[in-house]
Amino acid sequence: MAEIKDPENTIIMTLKDGEVVIELLSDVAPKHSERMKALARAKAYDNVVFHRVIEGFMAQTGDVANGNTEDGFNIRRAGTGGSDMPDLPAEFSKLPHARGTLGAARSQNPNSANSQFFINFRDNDFLNGQYTVYGRVISGMEHVDKIARGEPPANPDKMLTVRVAADVV
Repeated sequence: MAEIKDPENTIIMTLKDGEVVIELLSDVAPKHSERMKALARAKAYDNVVFHRVIEGFMAQTGDVANGNTEDGFNIRRAGTGGSDMPDLPAEFSKLPHARGTLGAARSQNPNSANSQFFINFRDNDFLNGQYTVYGRVISGMEHVDKIARGEPPANPDKMLTVRVAADVV
């Protein structure tokens, strides 16, 4: 596992193949970073599927309303919801959508990000300046690369647990 420099701004996501360590960019996108930590601390991301996974592009997850396999799960609705918290304003920056970065998923409205996010499989520069970048995978990208593909996948993978590193003893 990567060295964790700031446990309060580091997420540990457990997938079926292992742990993915994500450094949140709280200096660049403070509201998005805080939202991810709040949902992780509420265990809202636990058992939520990757509902849209496109080879050579990205893996999208985070629909805490409709994507939880343990709570009213319906794969046809996964990807249509968010959390019970208000949508977030865009926090665009000069950071590129490089391989391993987290982007805030949203509707056509730039200020509609809520709980959903995606992890880029490769550099996706065409997204730069259009979606908030608020984290980067610092270890475990090989596990992200193994996530089942599809829109939605026939047998979707899920986030088993998502925790703030500072809370893990």
